[in-house]
Amino acid sequence: MPTTPTSSASPPVSVSRTILVVGAGIAGMSAALEAAEAGYDIVVIEKEPYLGGRVAQLHKYFPKLCPPYCGLEVNFQRLKNNRLIRFYTMAEVESISGKPGDLNVTITQRPRYVNDRCTACNDCVAVCPTDRPDAFNFGMGTTKAIYLSHPLAFPMRYTIDDSVCQLSECGRCAEVCTYGAIDLDMKPETFTLKVGAVVLATGWKPYEAGRIDNLGFGRYADVITNVMMERLASPNGPTGGKIVRLSNGEPAKNVAFVQCAGQRDTTHLGYCSGICCLGSLKQATYVRDQNPDAKVFIFYIDLRTPGTYEFFAQKVQSDPGVEVIKGKVGRIVDDPRTGELLVEAEEILAPRKQHVAVDLVVLATGMVASTENGLPTADLACDNDHFLLPDQPAPGLFAAGCARGPVDVATAVQDATAAAVKAIGAIQSAVRTPV
Repeated sequence: MPTTPTSSASPPVSVSRTILVVGAGIAGMSAALEAAEAGYDIVVIEKEPYLGGRVAQLHKYFPKLCPPYCGLEVNFQRLKNNRLIRFYTMAEVESISGKPGDLNVTITQRPRYVNDRCTACNDCVAVCPTDRPDAFNFGMGTTKAIYLSHPLAFPMRYTIDDSVCQLSECGRCAEVCTYGAIDLDMKPETFTLKVGAVVLATGWKPYEAGRIDNLGFGRYADVITNVMMERLASPNGPTGGKIVRLSNGEPAKNVAFVQCAGQRDTTHLGYCSGICCLGSLKQATYVRDQNPDAKVFIFYIDLRTPGTYEFFAQKVQSDPGVEVIKGKVGRIVDDPRTGELLVEAEEILAPRKQHVAVDLVVLATGMVASTENGLPTADLACDNDHFLLPDQPAPGLFAAGCARGPVDVATAVQDATAAAVKAIGAIQSAVRTPV
């Protein structure tokens, strides 16, 4: 990899101009592109089989309500066409050591069992005998053990889930692949990179709604989460974009959104994720656009729509089919006579108890740090909620986007640009000062 020598007055020390970006969601891609277009070599690693992160699972952005793949497709092309960028999917950091300009990073890449000859022809799927839960659609439906993450996946290459596949004991997919794209003998690979700086864009994951006992997730099929709602509404989702009751497949006519589900609650998440209110207002438009006769109820504690997004909140609330109720939901139960769900809440402004019958309940669960289950190096510092601190004790490592805390897409992109600038600055400082 290209290196830059230090001053001739110092001992001969090489400084790597390569920046490692950990995570290929919207923040990771933004950091990689900004740094590469400034002339730095970039290596991107992503633990999933595809790039795009959580944004790839969204139906629309707020406030313009445009599909995210407009922007993602542009970024994919920029990544693909930039010779300074390399990326590895199904890869994770094992360790980081060293100093800015001279960091050693150990990475392990899991086997995909499908090589770059894959044309996504789908012949392998037709003969696969094994099903698995569809992780991209949050378990709403299944895929075969050999699968494409979603129809717009980048890279457009199939993956075999070796936790359910018998691999060479079955081998039917390899038998029908006319391109020789399936290699059932692939093994995990561990390799080491020397880099100058690291941008940690590890993103977020949804809070586990099953932990919130009183709201019925896991007990009632028609209680879903906000991330599941994005997939239901997406044309490439499990229902082809139709917002239906998972219990019977019928269109959802009346929908309740429960804000702060497991948030601002020391039993679950003590913080507010900041964007859930806007997310639910956006999803209310999904329901109303599909069914003008539908009724939407949004139960909230505080309706938070920061900054320039206030106009979007006012627009949605002006819809006569959307009722916004200030009140905390106590519990959700089913009505065995009608098959509907009853949302019980204390309405604060009335005050009175509300009992609203609906077909579908959407829980606005919070954003949890992906680093909750461990860090790639002990030198990283987190807050009490496992989000990475902006100022790290390990020099040369910089957090970006939702790795630092819950933010919207636009803020994540801005933050990633800042992290790229800091990474470049760390390398330039290492050039001037012997490491």
